Amino acid sequence: MIRSLRGAVGFQACPAPVASNRLTHAVAASLAVGCLSLCVILTLAVLSIRSASAMPF
Repeated sequence: MIRSLRGAVGFQACPAPVASNRLTHAVAASLAVGCLSLCVILTLAVLSIRSASAMPF
């Protein structure tokens, strides 16, 4: 097998930014808020199921 003369494999030879730093932080913040809200919703669902199953008919 012959090695490349550039010394890099694939796309590692010329990294280029694809988005601005501000956009990257905005996307990361929105994903964090989405994950946090999903965790809160799941917690409330589990607690409501537990309280409903604890009640007598």
